[in-house]
Amino acid sequence: MRPLTERDIRSSFVNCSQGEAKRLAVPRDLAERPWADLDFLGWRDPGAPDRSYLVAERGDRLVGVTMRFPPAQRGFLQRSLCSLCLTAHPRGGVSLMTARKAGAAGREGNSAGLYMCTDLACSLYIRGKRLPDTAQRFEESLTPEEQIARMRGHLFAFLDRLGARP
Repeated sequence: MRPLTERDIRSSFVNCSQGEAKRLAVPRDLAERPWADLDFLGWRDPGAPDRSYLVAERGDRLVGVTMRFPPAQRGFLQRSLCSLCLTAHPRGGVSLMTARKAGAAGREGNSAGLYMCTDLACSLYIRGKRLPDTAQRFEESLTPEEQIARMRGHLFAFLDRLGARP
């Protein structure tokens, strides 16, 4: 992924208003991000712990989405496997991220969800740059490049369900 600026990020959001995009918390460490190892930029809002954001390149355009996830609750079934990168995590490491759909469907309250790594570091897990708390990933017969292509396919399918086509 190419390095992004705050302006790039704020102008990419498809499922919130321009005012909401202007007010959201953008990471301050953009210059330090490992851009060559990222398939998308994902981060949690430090001021709103139930909110996270994701920005991906689709063709020649950036697509950003705002997402929410519920806090972990005792007694409820929780997933431990990320649907994007297939990394297993202990309790709380995977969250159901829900995002309002783009356009009229989103204004009517429609949304879509996907189980994702709570820290949104899927790209780094696939490349072995970060290890989950369990210190292991499933051994797969796919090459890292094939795993990355699969993850991007799952991510783009999620963005398509949100109406965020390139």
